[in-house]
Amino acid sequence: MFLQSYPSMTDYQKSGLHKWAGDANNFTEMGPYIELITSPNNPDGFVRHSCVNKTGGAMIYDLAYYWPQYTPISSPADNDLSLFTVSKSTGHAGIRIGWALVKDPEVARRMTKFVELNTIGVSKDSQIRAAKILEVVADSCEQSGSSDFEQSFFEFSYHLMEKRWQQLRETVSKSGGIFSLPQFSPAFCHFHSKVLQPHPAFAWLRCKDGIEDCESFLKGHKILTRGGRHFGASSSYVRVSMLDRDDTYKMFLKRLSSIR
Repeated sequence: MFLQSYPSMTDYQKSGLHKWAGDANNFTEMGPYIELITSPNNPDGFVRHSCVNKTGGAMIYDLAYYWPQYTPISSPADNDLSLFTVSKSTGHAGIRIGWALVKDPEVARRMTKFVELNTIGVSKDSQIRAAKILEVVADSCEQSGSSDFEQSFFEFSYHLMEKRWQQLRETVSKSGGIFSLPQFSPAFCHFHSKVLQPHPAFAWLRCKDGIEDCESFLKGHKILTRGGRHFGASSSYVRVSMLDRDDTYKMFLKRLSSIR
């Protein structure tokens, strides 16, 4: 499985040097490749590691969801190239701001030039807004328990995700086997300083055998999802967003629970 936009982004470049090769888990030969590692993975939420570039090759870690409300922070992001985004960490997708941690100065220089040519620079308004948002998040972590911040942003968000996943699992358990969800292993989180259960931003929901197109099946019950075929997986799976507004999420659970 892989993020649905990776193939289209790769093919759009029309490069003679590289092309999209699919899910690295299915490769029979080791690298070197340019390997994109999404961890936690979109769509299934599992922590991922390199499959084919263990002995060389470029590795790009997409850590858009590597935040303590979604997954235990078990190790530092000490990679040659790591990608982050405000849209997944705080939900401010409209700002369109992301950043990269890059060890090689020459790679960083080329990336900066590409961003300059591709976007004609990043809006100062967006930069200021993103900086302010991240400042508030950082302050909430430093001052957690004070009168200004009873909980840090990540503590509040973790408990919200925990509640939503508990509600979804309860709903799925009452479906009579129509639906199932992946099971995640708890791990020690260095941010929260305790062992925690992952609560991914997406639910990788599976329909029982006999329902060949889970996306169409749920659409018939007024539930919009993204089918597994968009991620190089079986159409018996769908990706469900766990990040929508409260009213929308409650409506989703109500409609899902009505399917028998």
